[in-house]
Amino acid sequence: MVHAIGVFSALLALSGEASAQRNATEAWDPSARDFSSGTPIAPSAPGATGAAGGNSLDSLNKILSASQLSAFDRSIYLSIRAFQLSRLGREAESQKDIAEMGKVLPGNWQVVLSSTMPGLAGSGDRAAALRTLDSALQRKPGDPSLMMAQAQVYMQIADFSRALGLLDTALAAAQTPVERRSALYYRGLANLNLGNFPQAIEDFGATLADRPNFKSKQAPLLWRYAAQVGARRDARTALTREVGTESLNEWPGPIIRYLIGKGTAGELEVAAETDDAAKRTNGKCPAAFFMGVEAVRRGEKQRAREQFQLAQARCPTTSEFNWAASAELKRL
Repeated sequence: MVHAIGVFSALLALSGEASAQRNATEAWDPSARDFSSGTPIAPSAPGATGAAGGNSLDSLNKILSASQLSAFDRSIYLSIRAFQLSRLGREAESQKDIAEMGKVLPGNWQVVLSSTMPGLAGSGDRAAALRTLDSALQRKPGDPSLMMAQAQVYMQIADFSRALGLLDTALAAAQTPVERRSALYYRGLANLNLGNFPQAIEDFGATLADRPNFKSKQAPLLWRYAAQVGARRDARTALTREVGTESLNEWPGPIIRYLIGKGTAGELEVAAETDDAAKRTNGKCPAAFFMGVEAVRRGEKQRAREQFQLAQARCPTTSEFNWAASAELKRL
């Protein structure tokens, strides 16, 4: 479902293994993607030159004038330009690009916009991302994917209460199992960061429903573990039971192996450094975070503090691990 976008242009600074949904006929389920550092599944904003970033906008205009762009790629570039125009205060033109996305990719343009905005917000202008999403919601009121994207941007600035309200609304508006799973996943993150651990446990448990295999369940299982630790429940026994006889060789399996007591911290660090999938997805980021969670479980506050600080350093501000590490540090 998720494929690499490829090299757009030397102008575009891709955020890690930046990728986006090629198949716009499939529903958006960010919570089912491979467990990663939380890096957004969209490109970063083009590097602005000068106070207004005019050269970046000129380059986007040239790219969008090319007739050979696919409908999907055109919608990606339109979403980036809509963001850039909003940054420049040119809201009418930004809204025009959003309208054009609807013509280029009818029925699925909001999926593209929802995928790009959280990553673009990470460039530092969250207000522009939120304005762009507000404009999109004027065209498609109550769209769950757009509200989930807004919630992600608010979580980047630690406004978890506002994110939670948006996610409650997104969950109520969800029309498909995929939308419901995604809304529950992000609501679980908001509840976790607010310290609403029982609610987070319920959300992550609910988002496990109907996932086809153990790999797709690993991310919510790990986040539920973190919530169970926060609630002072027997997180290790619950996770061990869920794992059963599943193989833990494939990343993020080594994290799970460590948490259930079958691997050491050193072995996890080595896996995060050497495993191909971990290297592609900045595995050192979640490794540091969950070593911090394990230290909390053991009552080792100083080690927990050190690991969460390390996670903050390793994880981008668009990453759910960064948000959670910051929230945990405030509780220590």
